Amino acid sequence: MRATPVRATALLLALLAGPLASRVTAQNEPAAVSNSEQSANNDGDAVAGDESFSGQASAEGATLPAAEVKPVVARPAEMAVKAASNSLVKVVNTGKRFVAVGARGHILLSADGKAWRQVPVPVDSLLTSVAFADSQHGWAVGHDAVILGTTDGGESWKLQHFQPDLAKPLFDLLFFDTQHGIAVGAYGLMLETRDAGSTWVPAADNVIAGEERHMNAVARLGDGSVMVIGETGLIGLSTDQGETWTKIASPYESSLFCVLPAGDKGAIIGGLRGNVFFSADVTSGNWSKIDTGTDQSLFGMAALPGNKVAMVGLNATLLVFKAGGGSKQVPITDKNGNKQTDTLSWLLPTRDGSVLLVGDAGVQRLDAAKF
Repeated sequence: MRATPVRATALLLALLAGPLASRVTAQNEPAAVSNSEQSANNDGDAVAGDESFSGQASAEGATLPAAEVKPVVARPAEMAVKAASNSLVKVVNTGKRFVAVGARGHILLSADGKAWRQVPVPVDSLLTSVAFADSQHGWAVGHDAVILGTTDGGESWKLQHFQPDLAKPLFDLLFFDTQHGIAVGAYGLMLETRDAGSTWVPAADNVIAGEERHMNAVARLGDGSVMVIGETGLIGLSTDQGETWTKIASPYESSLFCVLPAGDKGAIIGGLRGNVFFSADVTSGNWSKIDTGTDQSLFGMAALPGNKVAMVGLNATLLVFKAGGGSKQVPITDKNGNKQTDTLSWLLPTRDGSVLLVGDAGVQRLDAAKF
């Protein structure tokens, strides 16, 4: 079996690799080993510093021809016995089941959020997000500019887009219906489809993608407008399903990772070092900073019953905020009662009041009593 480093803690030092802790920092650091890098290593291609493979002069003064560049071929994800305990990045509810995606191209399904099973996937790239237009039609995105599609609720997946040589991972996506959707990622990468993913093309030139910033998340606000957030406090808004974009004044100058719609025109946004802001109307430019009481970066948010909002992030951070003020940090422990420190990347409330958490430790389910 091929060794593939996938722990989200390692991804912390990667190229903003998704909602996970991987999206925190240094753009100059290498991302977790990509499909293309694995291919080079496994096939014995040139490595830095090895003159015998670099085309540089040998000890005898001869010059060897440069190694042939081989096209990177997508490889299926390996089926893993403990896939539900491996690093996962996002989980969604399709209306009929839960679907989670993450490292090594893993996609898992569950009917109850307790028992999980892995399904075959045609790529082993890190998957960073997943979205469904209805209970049957869904898509997942990730590294190597991967886009996968399903028409049977996640049971089977087809590769729709794969461009590892682009070196721009995709971080999030949004579908308006079963045909029209957008995907966003690193260095201003924004792709669009109007035929359910049969073709993906670069979005029309716009002020948001044109800045070539990492776009970390995209969400639909209460009034139907679309909001994109990213590095250097990037906030973009579209009122025509991505046809045109407007840059919105931001309350923060560093990376933003998660956005939660609030009311018709409002939103809560979160990012590095526990920074969270709220606006009742994002177009107004007026934002209020929320005191989170933490300096841990936050990667996911969700609305909970009882007018509560929960947030997750680095070092097993799980915060719960109540309407009108007041918050608490919920400790996450393992089966032995030991405090966890694994990064949490996303959370999803369930109908019975419990919450699903995904991150470095895989998928976990917390009872409603903890909130």
